[in-house]
Amino acid sequence: MTFSRRMALAMVLVLLLAVATLVIRAEGALRSEMADDIAATLQREAGVVAGGLTNTTGGDTQDAVRRMSLALGHRISVINPSGVLVADSDFPPGPLPQVENHASRPEVAAALAGDTGRARRSSATVDREFLYVAVPAPQGVVRLAEDLSRIEDVVSGTRRATLGAAALALLVGLGVAVVLSRSVARPLTMLSKSANAIASGMPPRFPRSGITEIDTLVQALRDMHRQLGERFDELKGEQAESAALVDSMVEGVIASDARGHITTANAAAREMMGYANGDALPDVQTLFRAKAAREVVDAALEGASEQSRTVELDGRTLLLNARALPAGGAVMVLHDLTDVRRLENVRRDFVANVSHELKTPLTSISGYAETLLTDPPDEATVQRFLGTILTNSRRMHRLVDDLLDLSRIESGHWQPSPGSLSAGAAVRDAVGLHADHAAELGVELKAESSATELVFQADAEAVRQVLSNLIDNALRYTPAGGRITVQAQEADDGVLLSVADTGTGIPQEHLPRIFERFYRADPSRSRDEGGTGLGLSIVRHLVESHGGRVSAESTLGHGTVISCWFP
Repeated sequence: MTFSRRMALAMVLVLLLAVATLVIRAEGALRSEMADDIAATLQREAGVVAGGLTNTTGGDTQDAVRRMSLALGHRISVINPSGVLVADSDFPPGPLPQVENHASRPEVAAALAGDTGRARRSSATVDREFLYVAVPAPQGVVRLAEDLSRIEDVVSGTRRATLGAAALALLVGLGVAVVLSRSVARPLTMLSKSANAIASGMPPRFPRSGITEIDTLVQALRDMHRQLGERFDELKGEQAESAALVDSMVEGVIASDARGHITTANAAAREMMGYANGDALPDVQTLFRAKAAREVVDAALEGASEQSRTVELDGRTLLLNARALPAGGAVMVLHDLTDVRRLENVRRDFVANVSHELKTPLTSISGYAETLLTDPPDEATVQRFLGTILTNSRRMHRLVDDLLDLSRIESGHWQPSPGSLSAGAAVRDAVGLHADHAAELGVELKAESSATELVFQADAEAVRQVLSNLIDNALRYTPAGGRITVQAQEADDGVLLSVADTGTGIPQEHLPRIFERFYRADPSRSRDEGGTGLGLSIVRHLVESHGGRVSAESTLGHGTVISCWFP
């Protein structure tokens, strides 16, 4: 039921209660007042009757009583001092029938005692309710009786008139109640709609009722809406900042509720798990395929915390930290240690390779030097031993120089100083530097460049070192009678410098790794040729520092082409 109907019904019920109370109280008062008036009238007329019967006796009394009853319109009874009825206007002329003694009647007893008696009861003789008034008289007692049905007639007429007026008042009151209830309920209804609009995030329309209390409530709701809007904007800003912060983290962050439904997963976590940004995520209990990770998740959902658990997942090494949330659920932070572990392996390999590369020439130098000191050989042997010592010391010197160059380039301490450089001139200069060595080895070394002179921006010393390392590497793997071609040409809006040889070639499985430090497709032969294993790594870093790229193509037994593209 609506508020307006309830209010109208309440007002109608109040009116009904008021009318019922009014009618009941009015009827009671009317009956009492009319009874008092009738009693006073009967008392006066009883005195008149008593005076009129002073000199009557026997049958004369009965006749006189009947005449006065007709004149007054009341029942008149005369009772002697013994309580015996001696005359009654309701009986016909003649002897009276035998009736009970009236001495015990209240009004008669009071009159016999010298007072005026009054009583109200139904008459056993005529079976109607009467009001009796008795006064002392010479004959004993004169009693007058009035039929009270007249009072009920008057009360009934009054009740009908009152109820008619009440019905009219109710109709008018109902109309007024409906109008008033609607005038009060309309702003309350609009206020309720405004509250629902606030709850649903829609703009509210606040009413104006003209009622002070409701207008106060409207103002309070308007202030509350404004404050909620400000706080909601603050919360959205904080949430956006938190989301941006979590999403920008390199660590993976995953949060779930108590049932395991994922509520937050940043981009790093999705990438680690192999999910795109728009992909739906399963529950956190089934997100991880590794048993160790699932154990961490189950423990966190049960309220425990897990710190620094290392798990292997799809080829990645992850450090997993999990903590239970106060409201249920868990939050997990994943650190990807794959690159760290790879770098650790690279560091160990680097230390091992450097140690090995230094140990080999040092062993040779130490052995020959010790032989020369303990057992001096002939002059020819001394010269041969000293030549070996010098060769190995130069090999160590080249290794240390290459290590220092690579360290400077990788650490960022070296930056290219680009200038205008002729590609053809750079190729010819590099070939000229190695021409004598190539001739000694019986290898044909030549330069090729396009007819149009190519000019590009690069560090001249870096380009010289790139071509020198590539030619030196090709000479070690190209047998006598072979050919090495150094070429410069235009390609992809840049300059492509390439060194092609007809040497032994590189197996396909080794090609992706030849630019790593100390990586050798044929370790024993490379060391025999005196290589450091760092040349191609230096080439890659020098080219990439110019924004370029390197690539290698090779056919086993037919030769290798290594290309460097400069923008």
